[in-house]
Amino acid sequence: MSSAAQLREPDLAWRVPQKWVYMAASAEYDGSGVTAAPFRVLGPLEVSGELGAVYVAPGRQEIVLGALVLELNRVVETTYLVDVIWDHDPPKTARTQVQICVSRLRKALADGGVDATIETRAHGYVLRAPEGATDLGNFRRLVAEAHALARDGLKVHAVDALRPAIGLWRGRCLAGVPSEVLAGTAAQLDESRLEAVETCMRLELELGRHEHLVGELQQLVASHPLRERLRGHLMVALYRSGRQAEALDAYHQGRAMLSEELGLDPGRELRDLAQAILTDDADLALAEPAEPRSLVATPLSEAVQERGADPNPVVTPRQLPADIGDFVADDVIVSAVCDAVTEGREKGQLNVVLVLGGPGVGKSTLARHVAHRLATEYFPDGQLYCDLRGPDGQPMLPAQALGRFLRALGVPGQAIPDALDERAEMYRSLLADRRILVLLDDAVSESQVMPLLPGTGSSGVLVTSRGQLTALPGTRRFDLEPLSPEQGVQLLGRIIGERRVESEREAARALIRLVGGLPLALRIIGARLAARPHWSLISMWHRLENEHRRLDELAYGELSIRASLSLSYDGLAAADRRLLCLISLAEGTEMPSWLGAALIDDRTPNPADLLEPLIDRRLLDITAMDQGGEFRCGLSQMVRTFAHERLPAEIPEAERTGAVRRMVGGWMALAERAHKEIYGGAYTIVTGRAERWYPPEDYVRRCLRDPLGWLESEQTNLLNAVELAARSGLDELCWELATTLVTLFEARGYPELWERTHQVALTAVQEAGNERGQAAVLGSLGTLHLHRGEHEAAGPYLSAALEIFERIGELRGQALCLRDLARIERHHGDDDRALALYESAERNFVRAQDVIGRAHVLGEMAHITMRRADFARTRSYLDEALGICRSAGFDRGQALALRRLGQMLMYQQQYEAAERTLLEVLAMVRASGDLVGAGYVLHDLGRVNAHLRRVGQAVEYYSQAARIRERILDHSGVAAVRADIVAILGRPRTSVG
Repeated sequence: MSSAAQLREPDLAWRVPQKWVYMAASAEYDGSGVTAAPFRVLGPLEVSGELGAVYVAPGRQEIVLGALVLELNRVVETTYLVDVIWDHDPPKTARTQVQICVSRLRKALADGGVDATIETRAHGYVLRAPEGATDLGNFRRLVAEAHALARDGLKVHAVDALRPAIGLWRGRCLAGVPSEVLAGTAAQLDESRLEAVETCMRLELELGRHEHLVGELQQLVASHPLRERLRGHLMVALYRSGRQAEALDAYHQGRAMLSEELGLDPGRELRDLAQAILTDDADLALAEPAEPRSLVATPLSEAVQERGADPNPVVTPRQLPADIGDFVADDVIVSAVCDAVTEGREKGQLNVVLVLGGPGVGKSTLARHVAHRLATEYFPDGQLYCDLRGPDGQPMLPAQALGRFLRALGVPGQAIPDALDERAEMYRSLLADRRILVLLDDAVSESQVMPLLPGTGSSGVLVTSRGQLTALPGTRRFDLEPLSPEQGVQLLGRIIGERRVESEREAARALIRLVGGLPLALRIIGARLAARPHWSLISMWHRLENEHRRLDELAYGELSIRASLSLSYDGLAAADRRLLCLISLAEGTEMPSWLGAALIDDRTPNPADLLEPLIDRRLLDITAMDQGGEFRCGLSQMVRTFAHERLPAEIPEAERTGAVRRMVGGWMALAERAHKEIYGGAYTIVTGRAERWYPPEDYVRRCLRDPLGWLESEQTNLLNAVELAARSGLDELCWELATTLVTLFEARGYPELWERTHQVALTAVQEAGNERGQAAVLGSLGTLHLHRGEHEAAGPYLSAALEIFERIGELRGQALCLRDLARIERHHGDDDRALALYESAERNFVRAQDVIGRAHVLGEMAHITMRRADFARTRSYLDEALGICRSAGFDRGQALALRRLGQMLMYQQQYEAAERTLLEVLAMVRASGDLVGAGYVLHDLGRVNAHLRRVGQAVEYYSQAARIRERILDHSGVAAVRADIVAILGRPRTSVG
C-alpha cells in the first residue's frame, strides 16, 4: 500500500462520500474454496493425514512442530529450536533432545499418512510440504487476494476472500503451546487476523451492508474494546442504520474505557467521526451507485509521475524461445488461438488460452509461434516464458517460476519474498496495467498455473498441457489434431527440401498416413532423411512398414527414441560420437559453444566448429545467442539419456573424469576472470590450486564485456558445475568456484544460492580433508550470515575460518575474517574493538597486496570515525579508499566510498557539497542497475534538500525513493521515507536554494 493510501484509509471508510460501480465477478475467481490444510496453527495446533487426526505429544514435540510449521519449506536452525523449547538455561543435552523430538515427529507424520517430511540440514531442519499445507499459508494467500481485488475495485469479491480467510481461525494462534518465543510470533499473527477483520468490516461498510454488520461489530468491540478502528466501524454502521444516539453512546463508552484504563483520550480519527455523527455530516451518508476510482488513494508511484519526477526505466522481458522457420499447422486453429488471446482486452478481460493435446502433437511449437506473432503488436511491454515441466522433467514449483518471472521483471533477488502468496502478489502488481504475454509451457496441474496468472486483463496467457486442466476457470481451450496429408507434405518439404518431396510425393503421403500425421513422428522422419540424403522416401516407408519395427523406427516412447537416435549416432565420425557422449556430462538445458572444446581438450580458436556435425544431425539444438555472439545449444532429454547410456562404452572412466575437470575448470576460469573484471583484479577472494581450462581469449573478451551480466546469464550452468565438481571428487574446483560466485550472489542478491553452493562445497572439502577449502567456505558462510543480519550465527563460522587461515598462513583469508568479525563488534556497539579488528585486517590486506580489500576496510573505519565527529580522519580514510577503487576500476567500491563521503558532508552541514557528491553516486548506481543502491541515495538526496529547505525537490527525491522501496517491498524503508515526507511537509515552504 502506498503512503498516501495508508494515510487516507480511515477517510475512505468514514468521511469520503461513496460512489461505487459494481463490477461483475470474473469467472476465474472463486474465493470460497478453501481446502482443509493438514497443518493447522490458527488456533490449537492440529495435524491430520490420510488416516485422520495425527497425535502430537504435548510439550516439546508440539513446540518443535509449531516452529517448523510457521517456517514451512524454510530451514529452522537447531539453535532456534533450543531457544523456543527452553526459554532460559537449556540443558547440555538440548540438541540431542531436539533430534529425538524430530525423529518422533517424522514417525508420527509417516504413520498418519501426512504428505510432508522433515528434512535435516547442516544447521537445522526444514518441514517440506506442498503449498497450501498450512492454514496460515491459506490465510495469507486469501488476504493477499482480497487486497489485490480491493485495489481493482472488486470489493464484493475481496470480502468473499476475507470471510473464509477469517473463518480459518479457531482461536488464538498456537493456543496451548507452551513457548514464550512462539507466543511472541503467535501474537503477531493474531494481530494480522484482527487487521483482516477490520479490513473486511471497512469493505462491507463501503458496500452498504451496515445494517447486517451491527451485531457482529458489537461482538467484536466487546472482545477488543480498545481497538479504535473497530469502534469507528461500529459507529458508522449504527449511524447509517438510523441509530445516531447509539453511535454516539458507543463513542462515549470507548472514551470512558480509554480514560479509565490508559488515561488517554480517543484518537483524532475517532473524535472527528463522533463530531461528524453529532452534526449529521452529509459525508457520512452512503452515496450511490458505487465505485470510486477517483476517490481511491493515488499510489505513490503515480504521484511521483504526476509531479514530473523521472521514473525508473521499466524492464521489458523478452523470454520467448525462438520461433521455428518450418512451422506448419492448421491456419484456422492458429488464427483462432490468436483471436482468443487478444479479444476483449479493451474491456479489461484476462484471456487464458489452453492449447491441449497428446505427446508429439505440436502444442509447444504452436504456442511459441502464436506468441511471436502477437508479441510486437499486442504485447509490446514484454513476454514471459517458463517451461513448467522443469529441466529435470519434474514439475516446477509455482514459487520457483514466480521467482524467475520477478527477476525478469527487474526485482532484485534480495527483494523477492519467500512465501508463494507474497511472490504472486508482487507479480500481479508488476503486471497490472502492462501489456505482457505469459507463456506457460507443459503445465502439469491447475495449482501450478493459478499463482502465475496476472490480475488484470491488460495481459494475456497461453498455457500448453498434456492434461485437461478442467478446474482452471475462465479459459478458452483448443485441442490440437494431427496434421492433414497436405500439411504433412508441407512439413516434410520444409525439413528435407521441396524438390526431394515432390520427386516422391506418393511415398511422402504414404509415410504421413503410416504415422497418422503426428508432427513429432514426421519431424523425426524428416530429420533422419535429412541426415541421410542418399535415402529415398520409399526406403523410409519400408523401414516403417513392419509393425514390429515401427515403434523402434519412430521417436515415440523411450525405446523408439533410442532406436532412432542409434541410426543418427552410428552415422557420426568416431570423434563426433565421443563428443556427443561427453556433452551428456554437462547438466542444464543449454550450453555455450566453448564447452565442447573443453570436454575433448581442443584448443581451436573456433570451438563452435566442433559442434557443427552434431547440429547438422539434429542431435544438438541451437537455443540462443550468448553475450560473445556465439550460439548456444542444448541436448533434448532423450538425446541426453541416449548419449549418457553410451558413455561407458565409448569413454574410459579416467577420460570422463578429465573431461569433467576441464569443463568445470573452464567455468572456473571464466568466473574468476569476471571477478577480476569487476574488482580490478583478484581481490577480496581466497584462491586455490585448481587447474583452469581457458576458452579462446577473443571469445572471453567478447563474453565478459558485461562481467556481472555474464555471471547472471550463466547462473544455472555455474551452479550445476559446483555440484558436478562435488560429485566427481573435484573438491578444490568445487570450493573455488563456489566462493568465486559470491561476486554474483552478493551484487544481485541471491542468498539462497550462496548457501546452497557453499553447503555443497563444505561437504566436499570436509570429506577430502581440504583445510584451505574449509576455511574459505566457512569464512564465506560467515559473510553470508552477516548479509542476512544474523550476526550471532556468523561468529562461529568466522572464528573457525580465522583459526585455519592463521595456521596455514593465508593472509588474505585472515584479513577477510577480521573485517567481518569487526562488523559483529560494531553490531554489539563496541566501536573500539571493531576499530582494532579493522586495523588488523588492513595490515593483512596490505601484506597480501589486496588493495580493494583494504579500501573496503578504510570505508568501514570511516563510518566509525564519522559517527565520532572525527571528520579529518574520516576524510582521509575515504579519500584513500576512493583513490584505490578508481585506480582499480572498481565502480561499486567507488559508489560506496562516495556515498559515505556525501553522508560525512551532511554531518558537517555542507549540504551543497553533499548534494553534488550524492548526485554523482546516483548516476553511478543507475548506470550499473543497482536498484537498491539508488533507493538509498535518493533518500540521502531528499534529506540534503530538506536541510536546504527545498521542499519541492526534497519531496520529489523522497517520492522516487519510496517508489523504489515499494517496488522491492521494503516496508521499513518505505516507512522511513514516509516519516521524512511528513516531517518536511510540516515545515515552512521557504526555499533557500
